[in-house]
Amino acid sequence: MTTADAAPEMVDWDLAVATAQRLAGPGPAVTDAEARSAVAELRSLASEAEAHVKGFTGLDASLGFAPLIVVDRGNWARANAQSMRTIIAPLERKLQKGRERTPFQRVGPKVTGLQTGALLAFLASKVLGQFDPFWSGRLGGPDDGAQGRLLLVAPNIVHVERELGVDPRDFRLWVTLHEETHRVQFTAVPWLRDHLAAEIEAFVEATDVDPGAFLTRARDAVRALSESARSGEGGGSILDLVQTPAQKAVIDRVTAFMSLLEGHADVVMDGVGPGVIPSVETIRRRFQRRRYSSVGLDRTFRRLLGLDAKMRQYRDGAAFVNAVVDRVGMAGFNRVWESAATLPTKDEIADPVAWVRRVHGLPALG
Repeated sequence: MTTADAAPEMVDWDLAVATAQRLAGPGPAVTDAEARSAVAELRSLASEAEAHVKGFTGLDASLGFAPLIVVDRGNWARANAQSMRTIIAPLERKLQKGRERTPFQRVGPKVTGLQTGALLAFLASKVLGQFDPFWSGRLGGPDDGAQGRLLLVAPNIVHVERELGVDPRDFRLWVTLHEETHRVQFTAVPWLRDHLAAEIEAFVEATDVDPGAFLTRARDAVRALSESARSGEGGGSILDLVQTPAQKAVIDRVTAFMSLLEGHADVVMDGVGPGVIPSVETIRRRFQRRRYSSVGLDRTFRRLLGLDAKMRQYRDGAAFVNAVVDRVGMAGFNRVWESAATLPTKDEIADPVAWVRRVHGLPALG
């Protein structure tokens, strides 16, 4: 196949990054000295947090390596464009193999580039930190072979600590405890990365690339979202509504997986925090109020993008982890990391005793 025959990418990624960087804005006003100080402190606190996470969880993070990178909003958008490009590559290969003319191809890469850039800009102003498991450090440098990277978005952390009126050092340590837990998860349990990649492949395999079927689901999604908006009742996200039944099965597994990771991080943060962060109760109370107080257009975007579902992942996952640890201890809980077979299902996230029975063979306890 010649280059001219190859299917174009669905997204103009350079345009997406440029759009995101233009729309996201720089964040709060800080002096050069304040910016340098914040970056240095975040790096130092991340190292401190990693030690706390290892001690609390008993996980050995020496099995893998993932660098910490403190970024601004624009570089967060660039990093996530790289990850998104990796994630959708299997779908692009399927489209190219099938030679199907899809709605994406009719719209054109530049339009989807603009749309993706707008989405990245919105998220770039919200995210405090993120573990990116899909980056492998293939840059010809010292990070070659890395199993992901941890990104801390310094402008957003500074913005939120000011908005909440909390102690900056305490807040920064609190944030890094959560994010470092994710880095420890993926470095201590290297197969998690391959498992997530396999689920993405399964999602793509279940994707119906027929344009007519896709447009039918898209029309149904628009209708459902419109009815939800008129009624004021909660509905699914756009992604929920355009999935095929086979994709929904994959998403159920991924939802349980992400609930586990996010809930585990929240449990670690709550378990370690009181001993090392003097103002942790104030931070938690004010942050939780902020987490659930979005209104208007911001709230609409969060619901449509499925970010409300992410909030439920924190809550449901933490309840699962706490319930399992109460019954079998942290060492017993850590059996969850043995293999994909010991990961909880979506039903087990809601019923931790069922997971304990299945994995440990223990009777249900009151």
